[in-house]
Amino acid sequence: MGIDSIFSTPTKTPLADAVNTVTGTIPSTKLGFTLVHEHILSRFGPPAEEPGQYNEADVLEQVVPYLKYINSLGCQTIVDCTAAYFGRNIALLKKISEQSGINILTNTGIYGAAGDDYIPGYAYNESPEKLAARWIDEFENGIQGTEIKPGFVKIGVDSGPLSDIDAKLVRAAALTHRETGLLLQIHTSDNPKAVDQQLQILGGEGVHPSAWVWVHAQNMDSPKALLRAAKKGAWISLDGLRTPNYLNGYADSTSTVNHHLQLIRAFKEEGMLDHILLGHDGSTYPPDGVAKRPMDVLINTFIPMLKASGFTDQEINQVTRQNPAQAFSINVRTI
Repeated sequence: MGIDSIFSTPTKTPLADAVNTVTGTIPSTKLGFTLVHEHILSRFGPPAEEPGQYNEADVLEQVVPYLKYINSLGCQTIVDCTAAYFGRNIALLKKISEQSGINILTNTGIYGAAGDDYIPGYAYNESPEKLAARWIDEFENGIQGTEIKPGFVKIGVDSGPLSDIDAKLVRAAALTHRETGLLLQIHTSDNPKAVDQQLQILGGEGVHPSAWVWVHAQNMDSPKALLRAAKKGAWISLDGLRTPNYLNGYADSTSTVNHHLQLIRAFKEEGMLDHILLGHDGSTYPPDGVAKRPMDVLINTFIPMLKASGFTDQEINQVTRQNPAQAFSINVRTI
Protein backbone atom coordinates (compact mmCIF):
# COMPACT_ATOMS: atom_id res chain seq x y z
CA MET A 1 0.00 0.00 0.00
CA GLY A 2 1.45 3.40 -0.95
CA ILE A 3 2.12 6.02 1.69
CA ASP A 4 -0.39 8.44 0.15
CA SER A 5 -3.19 5.89 0.40
CA ILE A 6 -2.62 5.15 4.08
CA PHE A 7 -3.41 8.58 5.45
CA SER A 8 -6.49 10.70 5.18
CA THR A 9 -8.10 12.93 7.79
CA PRO A 10 -7.02 11.98 11.33
CA THR A 11 -9.50 10.58 13.79
CA LYS A 12 -8.87 12.49 17.00
CA THR A 13 -9.89 12.13 20.58
CA PRO A 14 -11.55 15.25 22.02
CA LEU A 15 -8.83 17.91 22.29
CA ALA A 16 -7.29 17.60 25.73
CA ASP A 17 -6.05 21.21 25.54
CA ALA A 18 -3.31 20.36 28.03
CA VAL A 19 0.48 20.25 27.96
CA ASN A 20 2.91 18.78 30.48
CA THR A 21 5.64 21.20 31.62
CA VAL A 22 8.33 20.54 34.21
CA THR A 23 6.30 22.53 36.76
CA GLY A 24 2.98 20.82 36.01
CA THR A 25 0.22 20.47 33.45
CA ILE A 26 -1.12 23.68 31.90
CA PRO A 27 -3.69 24.52 29.22
CA SER A 28 -2.06 24.53 25.80
CA THR A 29 -3.23 28.13 25.31
CA LYS A 30 -0.90 29.12 28.16
CA LEU A 31 2.19 28.12 26.18
CA GLY A 32 2.21 31.48 24.43
CA PHE A 33 5.19 32.30 22.21
CA THR A 34 7.09 29.00 22.00
CA LEU A 35 10.53 27.91 20.84
CA VAL A 36 9.92 24.32 19.81
CA HIS A 37 13.44 22.87 19.68
CA GLU A 38 16.17 23.97 22.09
CA HIS A 39 18.70 22.43 24.48
CA ILE A 40 18.83 24.13 27.86
CA LEU A 41 21.11 21.38 29.16
CA SER A 42 23.01 18.95 26.96
CA ARG A 43 25.98 16.59 26.90
CA PHE A 44 26.41 16.10 23.17
CA GLY A 45 29.87 14.58 22.74
CA PRO A 46 30.60 13.12 26.19
CA PRO A 47 29.57 9.52 26.96
CA ALA A 48 25.92 8.67 27.55
CA GLU A 49 24.68 9.39 31.05
CA GLU A 50 21.24 9.32 32.71
CA PRO A 51 20.49 11.58 34.44
CA GLY A 52 22.95 14.15 33.14
CA GLN A 53 25.30 15.42 35.83
CA TYR A 54 26.00 19.15 36.17
CA ASN A 55 27.39 21.71 38.59
CA GLU A 56 24.00 22.99 39.69
CA ALA A 57 25.18 26.35 41.00
CA ASP A 58 27.10 27.05 37.82
CA VAL A 59 24.14 26.05 35.65
CA LEU A 60 21.75 28.32 37.50
CA GLU A 61 24.21 31.22 37.42
CA GLN A 62 24.73 30.94 33.66
CA VAL A 63 21.37 29.75 32.34
CA VAL A 64 18.76 31.58 34.40
CA PRO A 65 19.84 35.14 33.42
CA TYR A 66 19.86 34.22 29.74
CA LEU A 67 16.40 32.65 29.91
CA LYS A 68 15.15 35.74 31.77
CA TYR A 69 16.46 37.74 28.81
CA ILE A 70 14.65 35.42 26.36
CA ASN A 71 11.50 35.78 28.46
CA SER A 72 11.85 39.59 28.37
CA LEU A 73 11.71 39.43 24.57
CA GLY A 74 8.25 37.83 24.78
CA CYS A 75 9.01 34.10 24.82
CA GLN A 76 6.87 32.19 27.32
CA THR A 77 7.84 28.56 26.58
CA ILE A 78 10.93 26.57 25.60
CA VAL A 79 10.74 22.95 24.45
CA ASP A 80 13.88 21.20 25.71
CA CYS A 81 14.85 18.41 23.31
CA THR A 82 17.70 16.94 25.36
CA ALA A 83 16.79 13.28 25.53
CA ALA A 84 17.53 10.53 28.03
CA TYR A 85 21.24 9.57 28.18
CA PHE A 86 21.96 12.82 26.34
CA GLY A 87 22.03 15.07 29.40
CA ARG A 88 18.42 15.11 30.60
CA ASN A 89 18.19 16.29 34.22
CA ILE A 90 14.59 16.76 35.24
CA ALA A 91 14.97 18.22 38.74
CA LEU A 92 17.43 20.83 37.48
CA LEU A 93 15.15 21.80 34.59
CA LYS A 94 12.39 22.44 37.11
CA LYS A 95 14.62 24.78 39.13
CA ILE A 96 15.61 26.62 35.94
CA SER A 97 11.96 27.02 34.97
CA GLU A 98 10.94 28.28 38.41
CA GLN A 99 13.80 30.79 38.61
CA SER A 100 13.59 32.07 35.02
CA GLY A 101 9.80 32.28 34.72
CA ILE A 102 9.78 30.31 31.44
CA ASN A 103 7.66 27.22 30.86
CA ILE A 104 9.87 24.25 29.95
CA LEU A 105 8.76 20.99 28.32
CA THR A 106 10.93 17.90 28.68
CA ASN A 107 10.62 14.54 26.97
CA THR A 108 10.68 10.78 27.06
CA GLY A 109 12.27 8.51 24.45
CA ILE A 110 15.77 7.56 23.23
CA TYR A 111 17.98 9.49 20.82
CA GLY A 112 18.98 7.18 17.99
CA ALA A 113 20.98 9.61 15.83
CA ALA A 114 24.70 10.41 16.32
CA GLY A 115 25.74 6.92 15.29
CA ASP A 116 23.71 5.31 18.10
CA ASP A 117 26.11 6.68 20.75
CA TYR A 118 23.21 7.51 23.10
CA ILE A 119 21.23 4.29 22.80
CA PRO A 120 21.41 2.20 26.01
CA GLY A 121 22.21 -1.49 25.64
CA TYR A 122 18.80 -2.69 26.77
CA ALA A 123 17.14 -1.00 23.77
CA TYR A 124 18.73 -3.50 21.38
CA ASN A 125 17.27 -6.46 23.25
CA GLU A 126 13.83 -5.19 24.22
CA SER A 127 10.80 -5.21 21.96
CA PRO A 128 9.14 -1.98 20.77
CA GLU A 129 6.33 -2.77 23.20
CA LYS A 130 8.75 -3.00 26.14
CA LEU A 131 10.46 0.26 25.18
CA ALA A 132 7.10 1.95 24.82
CA ALA A 133 6.12 0.66 28.27
CA ARG A 134 9.16 2.46 29.74
CA TRP A 135 8.18 5.72 28.09
CA ILE A 136 4.50 5.34 29.00
CA ASP A 137 5.56 4.77 32.61
CA GLU A 138 7.39 8.11 32.59
CA PHE A 139 4.22 9.74 31.25
CA GLU A 140 2.06 8.14 33.93
CA ASN A 141 4.38 8.20 36.94
CA GLY A 142 7.14 10.74 36.32
CA ILE A 143 10.77 10.86 35.19
CA GLN A 144 13.93 10.15 37.23
CA GLY A 145 12.03 9.54 40.46
CA THR A 146 10.15 12.85 40.24
CA GLU A 147 6.49 13.59 39.56
CA ILE A 148 7.52 15.54 36.43
CA LYS A 149 6.01 14.12 33.26
CA PRO A 150 7.15 14.42 29.64
CA GLY A 151 5.53 16.91 27.30
CA PHE A 152 6.49 14.95 24.16
CA VAL A 153 8.48 11.99 22.84
CA LYS A 154 11.97 12.66 21.47
CA ILE A 155 13.85 10.11 19.40
CA GLY A 156 16.31 10.37 16.52
CA VAL A 157 17.32 8.39 13.46
CA ASP A 158 20.59 8.35 11.53
CA SER A 159 21.08 9.17 7.86
CA GLY A 160 20.15 6.69 5.17
CA PRO A 161 17.46 3.98 5.39
CA LEU A 162 16.26 3.20 8.89
CA SER A 163 18.46 0.73 10.73
CA ASP A 164 16.83 -2.03 12.75
CA ILE A 165 17.28 -0.11 15.99
CA ASP A 166 15.99 3.14 14.48
CA ALA A 167 12.91 1.39 13.12
CA LYS A 168 12.33 -0.13 16.56
CA LEU A 169 12.52 3.30 18.20
CA VAL A 170 10.03 4.73 15.71
CA ARG A 171 7.61 1.86 16.34
CA ALA A 172 7.99 2.29 20.11
CA ALA A 173 7.27 6.00 19.69
CA ALA A 174 4.11 5.23 17.72
CA LEU A 175 2.93 2.83 20.42
CA THR A 176 3.67 5.46 23.06
CA HIS A 177 1.61 8.04 21.20
CA ARG A 178 -1.33 5.64 20.98
CA GLU A 179 -1.36 5.35 24.78
CA THR A 180 -0.42 8.89 25.80
CA GLY A 181 -1.26 11.36 23.04
CA LEU A 182 2.26 12.83 23.26
CA LEU A 183 3.66 14.53 20.16
CA LEU A 184 6.53 12.67 18.45
CA GLN A 185 9.56 14.85 17.73
CA ILE A 186 11.92 12.76 15.60
CA HIS A 187 15.39 13.97 14.55
CA THR A 188 15.33 13.24 10.80
CA SER A 189 17.18 16.14 9.11
CA ASP A 190 17.78 15.89 5.33
CA ASN A 191 16.60 12.29 5.03
CA PRO A 192 13.33 12.13 3.06
CA LYS A 193 13.63 8.35 2.57
CA ALA A 194 13.53 7.94 6.35
CA VAL A 195 10.47 10.20 6.41
CA ASP A 196 8.53 7.79 4.21
CA GLN A 197 9.70 4.83 6.31
CA GLN A 198 8.69 6.53 9.54
CA LEU A 199 5.25 7.41 8.24
CA GLN A 200 4.78 3.83 7.06
CA ILE A 201 5.60 2.57 10.56
CA LEU A 202 3.26 5.09 12.16
CA GLY A 203 0.53 4.13 9.72
CA GLY A 204 1.01 0.47 10.59
CA GLU A 205 0.26 1.34 14.21
CA GLY A 206 -2.72 3.50 13.27
CA VAL A 207 -0.99 6.80 14.09
CA HIS A 208 -1.69 9.82 11.89
CA PRO A 209 1.18 12.02 10.57
CA SER A 210 -0.21 14.93 12.61
CA ALA A 211 1.32 13.19 15.64
CA TRP A 212 4.79 13.48 14.06
CA VAL A 213 7.35 16.28 13.65
CA TRP A 214 10.04 16.31 10.96
CA VAL A 215 12.85 17.68 13.16
CA HIS A 216 15.68 19.67 11.49
CA ALA A 217 13.65 19.85 8.29
CA GLN A 218 15.44 23.09 7.39
CA ASN A 219 18.43 20.98 6.34
CA MET A 220 16.57 20.10 3.13
CA ASP A 221 17.64 22.27 0.20
CA SER A 222 14.16 22.41 -1.31
CA PRO A 223 10.69 22.73 0.26
CA LYS A 224 9.21 20.10 -2.08
CA ALA A 225 9.53 17.05 0.21
CA LEU A 226 8.60 19.15 3.25
CA LEU A 227 5.37 20.27 1.62
CA ARG A 228 4.59 16.70 0.59
CA ALA A 229 4.89 15.55 4.23
CA ALA A 230 2.92 18.54 5.52
CA LYS A 231 0.07 17.81 3.11
CA LYS A 232 -0.22 14.39 4.76
CA GLY A 233 -0.60 16.17 8.11
CA ALA A 234 2.98 16.23 9.45
CA TRP A 235 4.53 19.10 11.38
CA ILE A 236 7.62 20.68 9.80
CA SER A 237 10.20 21.97 12.28
CA LEU A 238 12.51 24.69 10.94
CA ASP A 239 14.61 24.70 14.07
CA GLY A 240 18.16 25.70 13.14
CA LEU A 241 17.85 29.50 13.02
CA ARG A 242 21.33 31.05 13.04
CA THR A 243 22.83 34.47 12.52
CA PRO A 244 26.03 36.01 13.90
CA ASN A 245 25.25 36.76 17.54
CA TYR A 246 27.63 37.88 20.24
CA LEU A 247 25.36 38.73 23.17
CA ASN A 248 26.28 37.43 26.63
CA GLY A 249 28.91 35.08 25.28
CA TYR A 250 26.63 33.43 22.71
CA ALA A 251 28.46 33.35 19.41
CA ASP A 252 27.66 31.84 16.02
CA SER A 253 29.36 32.88 12.78
CA THR A 254 26.89 31.22 10.43
CA SER A 255 23.58 32.51 9.12
CA THR A 256 20.58 30.46 7.99
CA VAL A 257 17.83 33.07 8.05
CA ASN A 258 17.63 33.56 4.27
CA HIS A 259 17.18 29.81 3.72
CA HIS A 260 14.55 29.66 6.46
CA LEU A 261 12.77 32.58 4.82
CA GLN A 262 12.76 30.79 1.46
CA LEU A 263 11.24 27.67 3.03
CA ILE A 264 8.56 29.44 5.01
CA ARG A 265 7.59 31.55 2.00
CA ALA A 266 6.95 28.33 0.09
CA PHE A 267 4.61 27.19 2.85
CA LYS A 268 2.78 30.53 2.82
CA GLU A 269 2.30 30.30 -0.95
CA GLU A 270 0.77 26.83 -0.52
CA GLY A 271 -1.46 27.92 2.36
CA MET A 272 0.39 25.54 4.70
CA LEU A 273 1.69 27.84 7.45
CA ASP A 274 -0.43 25.87 9.92
CA HIS A 275 2.16 23.06 9.70
CA ILE A 276 5.29 25.10 10.54
CA LEU A 277 7.18 25.08 13.87
CA LEU A 278 10.16 27.33 14.60
CA GLY A 279 13.21 27.21 16.86
CA HIS A 280 17.00 27.47 17.01
CA ASP A 281 18.38 24.13 18.22
CA GLY A 282 19.98 26.50 20.72
CA SER A 283 22.11 25.52 23.68
CA THR A 284 22.57 27.43 26.94
CA TYR A 285 24.74 24.94 28.86
CA PRO A 286 26.64 22.54 26.57
CA PRO A 287 29.65 20.45 27.62
CA ASP A 288 32.97 22.19 28.24
CA GLY A 289 34.60 23.31 25.03
CA VAL A 290 31.37 23.37 23.01
CA ALA A 291 30.07 26.77 21.92
CA LYS A 292 26.72 27.96 23.18
CA ARG A 293 24.08 28.61 20.53
CA PRO A 294 21.68 31.56 20.86
CA MET A 295 17.91 31.43 21.21
CA ASP A 296 17.07 35.03 20.33
CA VAL A 297 17.42 35.00 16.53
CA LEU A 298 13.74 34.24 15.90
CA ILE A 299 12.51 37.26 17.82
CA ASN A 300 15.31 39.75 17.13
CA THR A 301 16.07 38.95 13.49
CA PHE A 302 13.72 36.49 11.79
CA ILE A 303 10.37 37.99 12.76
CA PRO A 304 11.43 41.42 11.45
CA MET A 305 12.48 39.67 8.23
CA LEU A 306 9.07 38.00 8.02
CA LYS A 307 7.30 41.34 8.47
CA ALA A 308 9.49 42.97 5.83
CA SER A 309 8.56 40.11 3.48
CA GLY A 310 4.85 40.72 3.89
CA PHE A 311 3.94 38.25 6.64
CA THR A 312 1.09 39.56 8.74
CA ASP A 313 0.95 39.63 12.53
CA GLN A 314 -1.72 36.92 12.30
CA GLU A 315 0.57 34.67 10.24
CA ILE A 316 3.46 35.21 12.66
CA ASN A 317 1.17 34.45 15.57
CA GLN A 318 0.13 31.25 13.77
CA VAL A 319 3.65 29.83 13.56
CA THR A 320 4.91 31.00 16.96
CA ARG A 321 1.86 30.53 19.21
CA GLN A 322 -1.08 28.72 17.64
CA ASN A 323 0.88 25.92 15.95
CA PRO A 324 2.90 24.96 19.07
CA ALA A 325 -0.25 24.98 21.19
CA GLN A 326 -1.97 22.61 18.76
CA ALA A 327 1.06 20.38 18.17
CA PHE A 328 1.97 19.82 21.82
CA SER A 329 -1.58 19.39 23.14
CA ILE A 330 -1.93 15.90 24.61
CA ASN A 331 -4.17 14.33 22.03
CA VAL A 332 -4.22 10.85 20.48
CA ARG A 333 -4.18 11.29 16.69
CA THR A 334 -5.11 8.15 14.83
CA ILE A 335 -5.97 7.30 11.27
